Parts: sequence; C-alpha cells; structure tokens
Amino acid sequence: MSTPPSGHLTRRLLQLYVGLALHGASAALLVEAGLGLEPWGVLHQGLAELTGLTIGVVSIIVGAAVLLLWIPLRQRPGLGTVSNVFVIGIAMDGTIALVPDLHTLAVRVPVLVAGVLVNGVATGLYIAARFGPGPRDGLMTGLHHRTGRSIRLMRTAVELTVVVTGFALGGTVGAGTILYALAIGPLAQLFLRVFAVPSAVGDSTVVAAGSPERAILRE
Repeated sequence: MSTPPSGHLTRRLLQLYVGLALHGASAALLVEAGLGLEPWGVLHQGLAELTGLTIGVVSIIVGAAVLLLWIPLRQRPGLGTVSNVFVIGIAMDGTIALVPDLHTLAVRVPVLVAGVLVNGVATGLYIAARFGPGPRDGLMTGLHHRTGRSIRLMRTAVELTVVVTGFALGGTVGAGTILYALAIGPLAQLFLRVFAVPSAVGDSTVVAAGSPERAILRE
C-alpha cells in the first residue's frame, strides 16, 4: 500500500482539528445564547450544574465514558474519535471564557443562529476528513449494527434519553434545541459536500464500522 501525498494528509488533519475546534466553539455559543442546547449539550450542562465542573470538562468525561461503550459494541476508534473527546471540550471552555455574558434577545438570537450554522460547518469539516466518527456518533452506528434497528431509531432513542436526563439535572431545553434538531441534518449534508476530500490510495484511518455520515444525517 502506497503512502498518500503529504499535502493530502495535511489537508485532512487540518480539516479534522479546525472542525473539532469549531464544533466546541459552536457548542459554547449555544450555551452563551441560553435559548436551548443540542441534546448532548443539555446533558453536559446538567452534569456541570450537578458537579460544579466546567461544561467542557464534563464533555470530555462523558465522551471518554461513551467511548468505553464502544468495547462491547465492537467499534474501532480512529484518530478523529480520540481527538473529538478532548479538542471539543477544550475549545468549548476557551470560547465560553472569551465570550461576554449576553443579556438581550436581540443579541442572543443571532448568537444562537450562528452557533447552529457554525456547528454544521464544523460537522462537515471533521467528518469529511475521514479520521473516524466522534464517540457519540459511533455509539449510534454501533447500536444500529448490534441491534439491527435503524440509525434513525437509535439516534432518537439515545438523544431523547440524554435530553430528558440533562433537563432533569438543570440543562437548558428551548427553541435552540428545536432549531438544532431541524437544521443540523441539512447543514451537515451541505458542508460534507463542500469539504469532501478526494480519496487517495493509502488513506490511513481507523474508523468505526458503519457510516458516521448516516449517524449525523439520520438516514
């Protein structure tokens, strides 16, 4: 097997880490907007309220715990999977520290919309880099393969569970949660095409079985 051109690999690595950093920043914008978080963000915020840890640290801990669930599901992590656990949480806490408190709806609504849009861009970037899905997406594809149920059903079941649990712990559910649910699929699909990296012989990555794109897009 030949080695892929260095420029090709460099682009993929750049997309991976820029995408993960933007994903963390977009999650922080949703937190700062205070109008509702994405499903896993609701759980992270609820656990942060319960434990006193920052939401970024909680995200890292939850990501690592979800990754352990890959073992019985026989999923294989890639570089992107492991990087996802750490980079998103660090970027989230860093962005929250930089963004001032927002008080008026005239500011919070645009920040919410920007957060959802940036999340779509980030998803397209890091998934198209093909270094493996994030722990949460891999969990859904793993459950799909182990149970024979559709990815749509597995994603819905998992996300309803984390939303209800997070809300019970004090996480924020609102208009932003609904907007994210409606918009992330089309946005991710668009930006997966925009940032698609042409395959090269020798592309090296260890990925989970199944398609992370399907987990994202709920196909």
